[in-house]
Amino acid sequence: MPLFLSGIGVSRGIVIGRVHRMAGADLDIPEYGIEPAEVEQEIERYNAALNGTRSRLRSVRERIPASVQADIASFIDTHLLMLDDHAITEAVVDLIRERQCNAEWALRLQRDNLTAVFEEMDDAYLRSRRDDVEHVVASILRVLLKQERVLETHSREQSSDGDSEPMVLVADNVTPADIILLQQQGVAAFITEFGGPLSHTAILAKSLGLASIVGMHHARRYFRDGELVVVDGEAGHAIASPDQSALEYYQHCQQRDERYRRMLGRLRDTPAVSTDGAKITLLGNVELPGDAIQLSESGAEGIGLFRTEFLYMNREQMPDEDEQFEAYSAVLKASPGPVTIRTLDLGADKQVDGGRTDQASNNPALGLRAIRLCLREQDMFRVQLRALLRASAVGDVRIMLPMISNLQELRQARQLIDQTRAELKREGQQVADEVPVGAMIEVPAAALAAPMLARHADFFSIGTNDLIQYTLAIDRVDDEVNYLYDPLHPAVLRLIRMTIEAGIQAGIPVAMCGEMASDRRYTRLLLGLGLTEFSMHPASILEVKQIILNSDIGALNDIAGKALNAVSATELHEFLSQLEQNSSPAAAD
Repeated sequence: MPLFLSGIGVSRGIVIGRVHRMAGADLDIPEYGIEPAEVEQEIERYNAALNGTRSRLRSVRERIPASVQADIASFIDTHLLMLDDHAITEAVVDLIRERQCNAEWALRLQRDNLTAVFEEMDDAYLRSRRDDVEHVVASILRVLLKQERVLETHSREQSSDGDSEPMVLVADNVTPADIILLQQQGVAAFITEFGGPLSHTAILAKSLGLASIVGMHHARRYFRDGELVVVDGEAGHAIASPDQSALEYYQHCQQRDERYRRMLGRLRDTPAVSTDGAKITLLGNVELPGDAIQLSESGAEGIGLFRTEFLYMNREQMPDEDEQFEAYSAVLKASPGPVTIRTLDLGADKQVDGGRTDQASNNPALGLRAIRLCLREQDMFRVQLRALLRASAVGDVRIMLPMISNLQELRQARQLIDQTRAELKREGQQVADEVPVGAMIEVPAAALAAPMLARHADFFSIGTNDLIQYTLAIDRVDDEVNYLYDPLHPAVLRLIRMTIEAGIQAGIPVAMCGEMASDRRYTRLLLGLGLTEFSMHPASILEVKQIILNSDIGALNDIAGKALNAVSATELHEFLSQLEQNSSPAAAD
């Protein structure tokens, strides 16, 4: 009897294979006190576990083929860096000394402190980085407790029988290192009980092309080892023990998708021009300087969003000007085109000083953060501006200001940029003659004031992730309300349209750097609304390009007008479903 289960699809693809369950990551963490004379020995045991975890991760990294995309190795590098962070090393040692407790207990206490800070972050992407803390801590704990994570016994027997069918991993959660090792063992898809769409695990699965579903609660309870299962990573569906008709349908879908992927690969060097001659700019979102290397492979024309928060987080001292200049210069040299760098988008209560939290806000999403913090802490902001303006002599850099909500903030920030430029020139530093300064439109107030802001900005970039959750007053990573997160809500579409129209009237470019830009279901609607610049995860660029190449934007303008007149989200979803049928992989058959 077939069993149908659903979760959150995070990586496209259809896999038909056999279930291989992984033993749970739940760890029984002992809590006990130790004698003063045992403290140093306990610290040595903890440091040995850190070294063992580092060795394992380095071993995993060395096994990554040189031919794979650079961002894959960067996930392991991120965890290696965390293992050297004060918050994981010295802070835990301090707890062992202060509390005279065992290393596992001290590490758990520090983990709880760190994840609590991440939970308070308003940016959903940054908040999802708590998963990395959980993964690193769990890896150390497994070494301390001498509990390795392995596939359950029956699963290993199945794979040793010469069964050539793909392996579908079912686990409570997996780390990036787990994914790399398991892919090398033949795992083609995975299903996890926990996790979200913005985690490094989800991003890595997309980069590696592994069909993946997360957040499928109690999956290990329902799937049996060796059972045949269909995984639809886009829809987030899995079918256990499918009948013959289901198998034949999904086998056809696999063949269709394979033809589609081959066709996409031929589009890398093809300009993104619609059938009626409109040129569309396709850019990549980048988190770390090393990620820029893969942009040219995806056909990206540059970087539409480079996040700078990684320079500030989980450290005692602020990054100095030279450190920031080197990071910005590296990404400029690696990018195939212009780079839009977002200034610091953290809050006063969010790890900008290595963990100190002087005054946490009850609602940090509405508190002192992003441009508000930078204008309050101008000495910190000037350091970043100096580095950015110096980097403008290295390549085509554009400065983007996050969370602008009124004209005063934009004008004040531009004044500081002008003052910093003059200061650098007096010192004899090289600075580009023109450095565009733009505003992120991610607050409803900014979209409503877009005509006024456009007269003082060189460009706009719509951050749909925050714009949607602020407009609808929901937290998209909160399981209780994330079903309300809807990019097609009529209010959201009207705010997007207002922003694009304001840019057109002022003669400035308008880009979109949120997840909505990378979702091919919305590409034609956004084109019809007038969007001409898309910035997204590099893995999505070729799909979006294919839709652009087969779209008549002039005709889409009328369709978009009808969408704006829809009276409900349900009506919009039905409308978009019709569009998707005309631009789906089936069109490549």
